[in-house]
Amino acid sequence: MELPEEAVIVNTSRLKSVVWNDFDRVKKGDTFVAICRHCKRILSGSSSSGTSHLRNHLIRCRRRLNHDITQYLTRGKRKQQQQSTTHPQSAAAAVKNEIVTVAHSNYEGVKAGNVNVGGSLNFDCRRSQLDLARMIILHGYPLNLVDDIGFKAFVRNLQPFFDLLTVGGVEAHCLEIYKREKQKVYEELDKLPGKVSLSIDRWVTNAGTEYLCPVAHYIDDSWELKKKILNFLVIEPSQAEEMLSELTMTCLRSWDIDRKLFSLTIDGCSSYDHIVSKIRDQLCQHRFLMCEGQLFDVRCATSTVRVLVQEVLETSREMTKKVREIVRYVKGSRAAYEKFNEIVRLLGVNSQKVLSIDNPLKWNSTSTMLEAALEYKEVFPQLQELDPEFSTWPSGMDWDRLRAIAGILKFFIEVSEVFVGGKHITANSFFAEICDIHLKLIEWCQKSDDFISSLALKLKSVFDEYWKKCSLIMAVAAILDPRYKMKLVEYYYPQIYGDSAPECIEIVSNCMKSLYNGHIIYSPLAAHASENGGAAAKDRLTGFDRFLHETSVSQNTKSDLEKYLEDPLFPRNNDLNILSWWKVNEPRYPVLSMMARNILGIPISKVSSDAVFDTGNKPIDHCWATLKSETLQALMCSQDWLHNELE
Repeated sequence: MELPEEAVIVNTSRLKSVVWNDFDRVKKGDTFVAICRHCKRILSGSSSSGTSHLRNHLIRCRRRLNHDITQYLTRGKRKQQQQSTTHPQSAAAAVKNEIVTVAHSNYEGVKAGNVNVGGSLNFDCRRSQLDLARMIILHGYPLNLVDDIGFKAFVRNLQPFFDLLTVGGVEAHCLEIYKREKQKVYEELDKLPGKVSLSIDRWVTNAGTEYLCPVAHYIDDSWELKKKILNFLVIEPSQAEEMLSELTMTCLRSWDIDRKLFSLTIDGCSSYDHIVSKIRDQLCQHRFLMCEGQLFDVRCATSTVRVLVQEVLETSREMTKKVREIVRYVKGSRAAYEKFNEIVRLLGVNSQKVLSIDNPLKWNSTSTMLEAALEYKEVFPQLQELDPEFSTWPSGMDWDRLRAIAGILKFFIEVSEVFVGGKHITANSFFAEICDIHLKLIEWCQKSDDFISSLALKLKSVFDEYWKKCSLIMAVAAILDPRYKMKLVEYYYPQIYGDSAPECIEIVSNCMKSLYNGHIIYSPLAAHASENGGAAAKDRLTGFDRFLHETSVSQNTKSDLEKYLEDPLFPRNNDLNILSWWKVNEPRYPVLSMMARNILGIPISKVSSDAVFDTGNKPIDHCWATLKSETLQALMCSQDWLHNELE
């Protein structure tokens, strides 16, 4: 609006609204305008226009920094107070809505329990910028979100005092958050009462760049199972597999947990054997590993199942290809689909399953495809008679074998779902499932169909390698479950080993004793002696601790382990929180509880629930994949740490 010439400033002392403290009301003829005294912007000043637009301008006026605008945010208060005498419920609702609006206005304020109602009076721009960076980290938003026109307009209207960031500014704030959160994680790991187990994940971008992701797993002093990403390191194509061991050791030393490491969980691929051996040898040289690293090498259970499934899919590839072509034909045209449904009605096939083509990135989808196709196997030959173009379908023997394949896949799906069935799965949860896989493989090897039995022999060859490496640690973890103790081992081993079961059970028992003896020197009694006698006294009296334990047997003094195994079993309840049980019983079994803390924290499976059926490595979101490796590490690690903090 343009200001007319020969304008006259009108006296505003009689006007009641507080906005006229910041505006001049000017008149020329019949025209009234309001001129902001701060930015000189001209707005309508006629009485018919009201003052709402003037109030809104003052809230947003950037020339009016550091001025109290709370009086402009309380418009209608008198009206609400008047309504409260006649309509108390409406007034209460209005107050409630105002409180809710304020309570959601600030992330930091809500989290800390401090809500600032003063509007822009106490606005902290830097804290809001850090909140923006935290939001980007938590939700995986692209850094260039701050360049979007829509985002800029939204923020400008929401809070005019907010200084918009550049991409570089957001990146700097993300790195600041990363450094701060990293220090918290470092201090937490430093104060741990027990050991740390490590798992190694591999991530990949769409362009094929691979990243190594070490993850720490542990049970803290409150008996809560925790896991934290430690690093996110790019793997150069020129780096040989041997270099992965050096990257892992560098990570351990940088976090100062090499002396605290208990186990390493990695994929079941045999190419990792050399990497694990090199890491174990370096740690054993410094005597950092318990029991000389006997239980150090752990292979991921879910990854092993994935390898077995891939063998099943490869062996049945030709048959499943025929089913896939059938489904593609039926779903490929409306005419074919209508013919298919007509035959289904004529044959009276009663099934609720829907034909679908499997997803090559999710192996469980092949099981879904086969199960649905098997429901309609009588329909497909009839469809060929009505449509000469339909010429590919499995034979009768193929269908029988496909039914067996579908059963095998379904079994592996059920096992995999148990592996990731809870938010935090402890190591004791895997022994029974792995034993069931072993027994199923023995059963499948005895099938009369040579195709199924030969497939089972291939699967058992792969599984036996896994069983040889990991059965002992899973048996020990199961013994530390008060519902089972040695009984679960005594139940499964005769079915698996037959006449050799007693010797195998003895191996597990001896391993339990060896681990227990290894934990004695870390018992509270030994720690107390160390505090009183100093480091030198601890070194001199280490042998004395072993002597006390060995002589206690001859003096009829029962150890924690003996008392635990002799005590009655806890009722078999699926809802038992085993960590809470050990927390309560820690005073009764001080040494054995230390052992339980280290064993139960081992990640027998390192695959998350959303990736349990994936056929490849974890993909990195495309909006972060092109970032610098240092920035990507900061974002990935910080995202994990912040999510854990919120949980």
